[in-house]
Amino acid sequence: MKDLLEIRNEIDEVDRELVSLYEKRMRLTGQVADYKISTGKKVFDKEREIEKIEQVTKLTKDPALRGGVKELFEQIMSMSRKRQYQMLSKHGCTEKSEFREVDTLPKENIRVVYQGEEGANSQVAMQAYFGDNVKNHHVETWRDAMEAITSGDADYAVLPIENSSAGIVSENYDLLVEYNAVIVGEQIIKIDHCLLGQKEAGLSDIKKIYSHPQALMQCSRYLDEHREWETHSVKNTAVAAKKVKEDGLLTQAAIASRPNADIYGLKILKEDFQNNVNNSTRFIIVTAQKIFAKGAGKISIYFEIPHESGSLYHMLSHFIYNNLNMNKIESRPIQKKNWEYRFFVDFEGNLNDGGVRNALRGLKEETTSLRILGNY
Repeated sequence: MKDLLEIRNEIDEVDRELVSLYEKRMRLTGQVADYKISTGKKVFDKEREIEKIEQVTKLTKDPALRGGVKELFEQIMSMSRKRQYQMLSKHGCTEKSEFREVDTLPKENIRVVYQGEEGANSQVAMQAYFGDNVKNHHVETWRDAMEAITSGDADYAVLPIENSSAGIVSENYDLLVEYNAVIVGEQIIKIDHCLLGQKEAGLSDIKKIYSHPQALMQCSRYLDEHREWETHSVKNTAVAAKKVKEDGLLTQAAIASRPNADIYGLKILKEDFQNNVNNSTRFIIVTAQKIFAKGAGKISIYFEIPHESGSLYHMLSHFIYNNLNMNKIESRPIQKKNWEYRFFVDFEGNLNDGGVRNALRGLKEETTSLRILGNY
């Protein structure tokens, strides 16, 4: 039996050979890129890669190693493509961006729309982002808000996108796909829930609770302690407070924010009982204009990929290769395609950055569908 040190020395020698061969292969990749630059040929040739993988896999003498060889060459070819994308960019072979950079986002003489009644958390987020004096109006649904910016009735819409306790607002992810809207900003606000009832009511009177589904989830532990209460979902926490006020019943209460008590003349029966004391919601600011502010440092995209083994793995490698920090990834089912998913990714960067452009170019060529949702 060989000594361990002797085996390691042999491995080191093989590794040196592998590095030399890798460098040689990348030089040849550069020649391939030169050819594609001169001819306008696309970098990604899926059929060629499938054929190549089959060839090298058949060269493997040990059947137990075939899977490893297949994965090795998939990675080599993936790195080869990324190198070619870089070279194309250096030679100025870049697509013109559909986004326009602006010094700052327009915040004067603008119209903003939010969903819900007065006192809704979306209104609080709007005021935190735009200030108290912005011209605004509210609509009944998030879809209505998207319609408002699409039709030109509003310049910006404010939508909740995720909560630190209850997770994503899936409907708004789907609306981002459906509408050609652009995220230009975000605002995080702390959410403190209160139980609001009639002035004469006490906790012992309550039988029915009204609130938004997310708020009900965020307060699930407290509600589990009162299983005698019926819970009912409504479109907004402020809508819940308004309903309790208008119905005038001692048996009804709303889960809503503290300002709603003053707005609708209700009594706070219990304060701050959400599951997470640091409960926060992230809101996005969307517009119909394809713009981004100078210095923006976060990008949101979504893409669809072939329903094949390793597809997501290869897509995410574009972020690693270009040294981009990914902050978040979510998936949503694609309608009319059972068990296929659309992926939403947030990552750090600016649309003017070379690494970002390279990653997006590679993703565009290798995904079945890609859209930039915004740089903010």
